[in-house]
This record gives sequence, C-alpha cells and structure tokens, in this order.
Amino acid sequence: MEILTAVWNVIAEAAGFWMDHLIFINILLSVVIVFFERRDPKTVWTWLLVLYFIPILGIFLYFMIGHDFHKQHMFRTKEIEDAMYSAVSRQAETIIRDEFAPSDPRLRKFADLVLLNLEAADAVYTADNEVEIYTDGKKKFEALYEEIRKAKKFIHIQYYIIRNDELWQPIERLLVEKVKEGVEVRLLYDSMGCRKMKRKDWQRIRGEGIQVGEFFPALLGRLQLRMNYRNHRKIAVIDGETAFVGGFNIGREYLGLDPKFGYWRDTHLRLRGSAVLSLNIRFILDWNYATKQNLFMSDRYFPQSGERRAGDEAVQIISSGPDSKWQNIRNVYLKMISKARKSIYIQTPYFIPDESVLDAISIAAMSGVDVRVMIPCKPDHPFVYWATYSYIGDLLEAGAKCYTYDNGFLHAKGMVVDGLVSCYGTANMDIRSFKLNFEVNAVIYSSRVAKRLESIFMEDLKHCTRVTRYLYGRRSFLIRIKEQFSRLLSPLL
Repeated sequence: MEILTAVWNVIAEAAGFWMDHLIFINILLSVVIVFFERRDPKTVWTWLLVLYFIPILGIFLYFMIGHDFHKQHMFRTKEIEDAMYSAVSRQAETIIRDEFAPSDPRLRKFADLVLLNLEAADAVYTADNEVEIYTDGKKKFEALYEEIRKAKKFIHIQYYIIRNDELWQPIERLLVEKVKEGVEVRLLYDSMGCRKMKRKDWQRIRGEGIQVGEFFPALLGRLQLRMNYRNHRKIAVIDGETAFVGGFNIGREYLGLDPKFGYWRDTHLRLRGSAVLSLNIRFILDWNYATKQNLFMSDRYFPQSGERRAGDEAVQIISSGPDSKWQNIRNVYLKMISKARKSIYIQTPYFIPDESVLDAISIAAMSGVDVRVMIPCKPDHPFVYWATYSYIGDLLEAGAKCYTYDNGFLHAKGMVVDGLVSCYGTANMDIRSFKLNFEVNAVIYSSRVAKRLESIFMEDLKHCTRVTRYLYGRRSFLIRIKEQFSRLLSPLL
C-alpha cells in the first residue's frame, strides 16, 4: 500500500509540475516554432493554434509529429556522394552548354527540368531504359513474383505497408526459397506503415534467413515518436537489372479484395536499364540508415551495365524527404506544370497542394491548358478526403476539369504533361508527400510512355463522374463544414 501511495504521489507531483509550467512550456515551444524552425506561415499558425486551444495534448502532439528534420542529413554517404557528384556535374555541363540532345526533339524544351533534377536532387539522367506500366494489382504482383523467381544474386524489397495476408505469404515463401538458393534477400519496412504486423511475424521472417530493416522503429513496441515522418517508398530491385516503383503496397486490398474499397486502381512501373541503379542506390541509402550497414563497400550490388540497351526511354529517379534541402518532387511538378502548353493530366488519391502548386495549376487552366484532375469517389482517410474536395473547388473556379473515380478506389499518383513527360511513383500531390514523407518518383521523358499514360487516363474517365461547378455548388452544409475544418488541418494531415 505504501508503494502505491508513493507512486501516486510521484505521478501527482509530475502532473502538478506540468500544470504549473504549462504556460511557460507553451511559450517556449511557440518561440522555437516561430524563430528557430524554417516552416511556412500556415504551418506555424496551425501549430500555434493547436498549442493554444489544446495545450496539454498540443504539447504531446508537437513532440510526436512536430519535429523538423530539414536540417538533418540522414542519408549522407561519402562513397556515393563522390560518384554522383561526378556524373551529375558532367550532365549538367552538357545542358548548360546547350548540348542536350534527346532522341525526340520535342523533349528539348524540358532541358531545364532535367537540369533542375540534376542540380537539386542529384538525379542522373539515363536514356537506355524500358518502362512497363501496371495498373492492376494482380498483374503487377505476378510480374514482381516472376522477377523474384528469376533472381540469382540479390533481392531488395522496400514497402510502406506489408500485411501478413494472402498476398504477402506466397511472396514470403518464394523469398525463403531464394535464400536457400544463396540469393541475398533484404526487406525494408516502415514502422508506422507496418504497425499491424506482429513482432512474431518479423521474428519468423528473420529466422527464415531474410535480412530485415525497420525504418524509424517504434519505441516500447507501439509508441511512434516520429509518426509524422514515414518512409512511403515502394521499391523492389532484383539483381540490379530490374526494378519496380509505384503506388502498390503489399496487402489484400491492393488486389481489390477489401469490400470497403472494391477494385484498387493504382499505377506501378517496372524499369529495366540504367535507372535501376538509381533505385538500387535509393534502397541502399535507406537500408544503410535503418540498419547501420554500408552496402556501398561491395561492388556486388552495382553490376556494370553492358552494351545492350534495355530500351530508349529517358528516366530520372527523384527522391525527396523531410531531410532534403528542397522539396524535390513538388518542384518537379511545379516545373512540369509551368512547361505545359497543351495538357496536364493528374491522378492522385489525396489532393492537398501548397499554395505554389495550387496557383500553378490554376494559372495553367486559366491560360488555356487542358487541366484534368482525377481523385477517388470515396475516402480512406476522411479528413484528407474532405480537404481534397475543398481544393477541387479552387480548381473548378480556375476552369480545370475535375473527376471522381467511381470504379473502386483510385490510388494512382502522377502527372502527364503535353503527351511528352510524365512523373509517377509513390508521392501523392499533397503537403505530406512534398514535405514530410520519404518518397521516390520516376520522371520519364518519353512520348510513348506519356501517350500510354494518357490513354490509361482516358480509359479511367469512362468510370468517372465529372465534378461540375453546378454539382460542387450543391453540396450540403455538413459537407462544407467538413471541408473547411479538414482544410484548416491540411498542414498536419
């Protein structure tokens, strides 16, 4: 009894300390947010309002999701920095000297986009790639399964969400078979995204010989102190020859087996060619950070490309995250939008742009560019969905054409401009993907790929409802309240 009394007294004293110093702590955090962290004004005001109106919970939320990583350099590795700097510098000089000569002359107008990605994102430009597009989960995972089956040296897999269900289990069995054949298998997952996986599942996977890395591990089992910063990348690299990147995670819903969502419409890319090296480097940088290993010390994971070209598509792999100096993927979108003269086709499950992106799209629409934006017809995250719907109203005012996809759930993430350049990958068109998540996209300079993506977009339109200004204006008072409240929270969503 005395022990319980003592514990209670300690708790009471701690609570009393927090209450007595609550105003001081709020003021201190406010000073830190305003003067010492480089945040945009909207985010600053949102955090100040949270601290003011819900002080105790607000303080807790700030420590949980408010930490700023932008001044940290989490993935610096001297070996790769030196090699990348050399390649990037050579290519940048070529563009600066006006010697950029893509196979399609129409792509010359995007030379400054290539240069932007070289200078800001260290994204090497490769022109020998083959790009295959998957929009159906079953076909995508059949292709991944087949590539894994053919692996001889190593398999690198990274997903935001992995569920221990009927999609993952056969993949796991195949990976175990490859381990027995002597293939190195590495699996990297995000702690927040895979929070429903049990500890015993990871123990089993490790026991089977699969090397496992956890990005931002939870504290004390479930407590996510960095829950606001998620590794949202989905990458698979097999033998350094084939790579996958896109929107599909690993779970039964991505096969359309969850009745809540129905058919799952996503976009994933399979790459062959020199761009595979860029995706493998991206995986290894994340792996090195999560596991404290340095795979750059071995040439095994960087096979020399032969003389045979996989294809003739040009690709740059763009990474961004909260540790980046620039919002690289957002800046790609901004540059692409500014270059558009004919059309901009956007698909995204979450449309919560910052002011610069919203203004750029609106200006393009008002300038006569055929701007079309497609979003889901149903929410998987209610606040995010209603914030998305509120921004659709702004686009309608500017003359953009907006659609809701009705044949299940739309999870595709990307943009096509003028039937020439496309950008698809893991990043949604929202503030979270631009600033808070670790993301990776492929910028593809190819009219063939762009036309194929446009064709897919047009096919999707057959399953859409167009949101007209008249229809949007008739939404109920309750929906308007949901929109405004969700939009207020948009910097935190």
